Amino acid sequence: MPDSEPNIVNNEVVNDEDGSSTTDDIDSSLSNAIEIYRKIYEKDDMTEKEQKEIEQEIEIMQKREIITQAEKYEPVEIQNPTNTIATGPPTLTRFEKARIMGSRALQLSLGAPPFIDFSKNTTTSLEIAMEELQQRVIPIVIRRTLPNGDYQNIPIEQFE
Repeated sequence: MPDSEPNIVNNEVVNDEDGSSTTDDIDSSLSNAIEIYRKIYEKDDMTEKEQKEIEQEIEIMQKREIITQAEKYEPVEIQNPTNTIATGPPTLTRFEKARIMGSRALQLSLGAPPFIDFSKNTTTSLEIAMEELQQRVIPIVIRRTLPNGDYQNIPIEQFE
């Protein structure tokens, strides 16, 4: 279950929901890892020094603390004092453009005042929204998020 978090009690790992994770699973996976390590690095004609190095590495593997749950990570805002775009391309993506125009067209159709003087040949709220986007007068900030949760808020005026 993705929502269940394992608990560690007396060096025994027990899953909250169904008890599927146990120390036996962890021990067997550790022994499998050590066995694979030996298959990869052990050779028929090894010196005593090379054998000692392999045994030291295996000992390090056995002493490692097993991490069953990652620490909580707090996403932070990426600050750029030079007002440059650090996440993603320096231009608006087609998805960002579509979202901006769609939301602005909806605002205009619900009675929001336009930010530009439009001519008589502009008939729909979508055309007005496209013109506002081209002139970069819409007061919208784009939030671009990285996979780890960090984000950058970019005013629309900074895009090329």
